[in-house]
Amino acid sequence: MVESLGTAFTRMARERPDRPAVTDDPAARSAAELPRGTPSTTTWTLAELEAHANRWAHDLAARGVRPGDFVSIALPNVAEHYALTLAAWKLGAVPQPVSHRLSESELAAVLDVVRPPVVAGLAPGTDPGVAPAGTTVLELGHRPAGPDTPPPPAPPPPAWKAPTSGGSTGRPKVIVAGEPGTSDIVASRAAVYRIEPDGTFLCTAPLFHNAPYLFSLLGLMSGHHVVLMGRFDAARALALAQEHAATWIYAVPTMMGRMVRLEQRPELPALRTLFHIGAPCPPAVKRAVIDWLGPDRVLEGYAGTEAQARTSITGREWLEHPGSVGRVTGGEIEARTLDGERRCAVGEAGELWLRPEPGRTTYRYIGAEARTRPGGWESLGDMGSFDADGYLYLADRAADMIVVGGQNVYPAEIEAAILEHPAVVSAVVVPAPDEDLGSVPHAVVQTEGDVTDADLDAHVAARLSPAKRPRAWRRSAEALRDDAGKVRRSVYR
Repeated sequence: MVESLGTAFTRMARERPDRPAVTDDPAARSAAELPRGTPSTTTWTLAELEAHANRWAHDLAARGVRPGDFVSIALPNVAEHYALTLAAWKLGAVPQPVSHRLSESELAAVLDVVRPPVVAGLAPGTDPGVAPAGTTVLELGHRPAGPDTPPPPAPPPPAWKAPTSGGSTGRPKVIVAGEPGTSDIVASRAAVYRIEPDGTFLCTAPLFHNAPYLFSLLGLMSGHHVVLMGRFDAARALALAQEHAATWIYAVPTMMGRMVRLEQRPELPALRTLFHIGAPCPPAVKRAVIDWLGPDRVLEGYAGTEAQARTSITGREWLEHPGSVGRVTGGEIEARTLDGERRCAVGEAGELWLRPEPGRTTYRYIGAEARTRPGGWESLGDMGSFDADGYLYLADRAADMIVVGGQNVYPAEIEAAILEHPAVVSAVVVPAPDEDLGSVPHAVVQTEGDVTDADLDAHVAARLSPAKRPRAWRRSAEALRDDAGKVRRSVYR
């Protein structure tokens, strides 16, 4: 019998009511983001989370949420986020996380695309006009007044999540999962990422990004105690991992780089898996993490929110294929020349095309059209190459590639080399026009300690060919990527 996710959680809560479900970490966030009266740390058991979710479900139903509707969730990383997600599932609705940090115009554009009956978690004082007609706005701190008993049974939601694209610019792109909200989804996904039952899951990134939302939900529905962070801080993350005996940690390369820069790093004996995804990882950072945790506890993956296909690689495999994101473990991936005319040879970088298993629908877009070619292939705009053993190496996004005097140069490769300098905290490389070569790379860096442009020039000269070396260096006092490791290069162009 197919069990909906909302029903599955009710069963879990009845079987193990006192098991911790979610701990949030408001101490890591600014007070302005917190609902009034929120304590410094909140831990909800399965029974408490179930009761909160039921209250929300009744509240949402009274406001017109029906099976198949979207429920937009604009909360920061607090336990209430999961209560709203569960509430949507209980009503047969689709949870739609959206960033609480968006400007009013950006938020209005997302809600105009989604048209939800309810959006919850907006900051007090937000212009109600950000929501389209017919959408109820519930501010941050709203307390649902419904009973704590489950609502009447509803069919499984037609999609179990619908995040916005982390890299969207202009009109928003919402990526609606192609799979319904049933418990077999969790069973099939969790094992792939080594999310074993009854662990402790440290979620280090914002829930409005797909990866932390996806993986933490897999953890929650597998019986994990999910420990949330507000804003990422490397020392705080490791302290939380120690305090709660984390068995599974989600990270992106930016976070990993900050962790390995700490002078003191605990051994984390309870940790089974540090999983990272979201961007190419600089080899120096990856090697430092493997040296710290050991190769068997490090797992990396590559996939899009669209989930047409995926790769994975263990730390031990990575030592044999340094720089790779692994072999294909779901669907199909091939690299083709930019004109699409032929499949790339071994070691030749091309545009990556992905295709799911036959008969499987993995997503649909709202507000965008997929880039496709015959045969069911789709491209997310990423570039990469395969070695002779079938291991994939990411180059960069096709849109970010810099053509220097006819030579293709990938910013990610340059950034990885720059990040090997001990004084560089983060780096972004963008093209700048050049009368002779057409375009050349320029670099924006965040540094700690004294480092001159000449020092940086010498550092990259030892690692990169002349076409790949930045022609100019700009400094930033602030982090160049967000807590999920994302960057909008257009800001720095």
